[in-house]
Amino acid sequence: MTIISIQSQVAWGHVGNSAASFPIQLHGIDVVAVPTTLLSNRPGYPTIRGRVLDVQLVADLLRGIEERGAVEAARLILSGYLGSADIAMDVADFVERAKATNPALLYCCDPVLGDRDRGMFVRSDIPPLVRDQLCPLADIITPNHFEFEFLCGARVTTIDDVVAQASALMARGPATVVITSAELAGTPHSEIETLAIERTQSDKTCAWRVRTPRVPISPSGTGDLFAALFAAARTRGLATPDALSHAASGIHGVLERTAQSGTEEMRIVESAGVMLDPKPRFAAVAIAAS
Repeated sequence: MTIISIQSQVAWGHVGNSAASFPIQLHGIDVVAVPTTLLSNRPGYPTIRGRVLDVQLVADLLRGIEERGAVEAARLILSGYLGSADIAMDVADFVERAKATNPALLYCCDPVLGDRDRGMFVRSDIPPLVRDQLCPLADIITPNHFEFEFLCGARVTTIDDVVAQASALMARGPATVVITSAELAGTPHSEIETLAIERTQSDKTCAWRVRTPRVPISPSGTGDLFAALFAAARTRGLATPDALSHAASGIHGVLERTAQSGTEEMRIVESAGVMLDPKPRFAAVAIAAS
């Protein structure tokens, strides 16, 4: 089993592929990691070195892994932070080629665009490309609440809003929409809510929620880690509600370990056990169907 993971890479810390590769490998899945950036560390530190990669280099890397048979061997493509509009367009071209070569291949698009605290943190020409080109190609998308509202072009405050807007997005391509850090009326402040909405083969819409206790830290890379854990679970054959439970429970375990250590960066390596077999495990509860 192989996942092709296309996202940022840092030398220090855990974001992008530096947050995703090890957790995926823990689940017995090979990772073909293609970087879109090479940086010393994530933004937020006093200094940062490195750069967004030239699109031609990323394109060459993608062509190179195609030549080695990575597309035929892969079960899933995962994309995250892309760095430039040119890279976003090249990733879209790659996904189209890959799906033509391997029709069973799933594409999970994590639309890393921004969050409620910082707003958009990518270049202004990237979000429309992610919305209009990458998400329609995806089988799964994993936006946070802020990104979900951007993708659907509407405020979302209730479960009914979520299901309606996710259904509109699914009509354009993806079969599964997962919203992390959902901010909905009625969710206790002491809890984090993660939602999944899915269109079945019979055109039925199903939805689930997982609520986990809020841990009083917010390290960078949690969305990247969640997408990796969810993608790994789906690649191993778990159904969406089980994958949702696994990923949300795993993230909670990592955040607890990180809070105990008092570090800025997630304690991913020392949290291997809780990512592979989270305890406690928080169940996904069905919330809507139509």
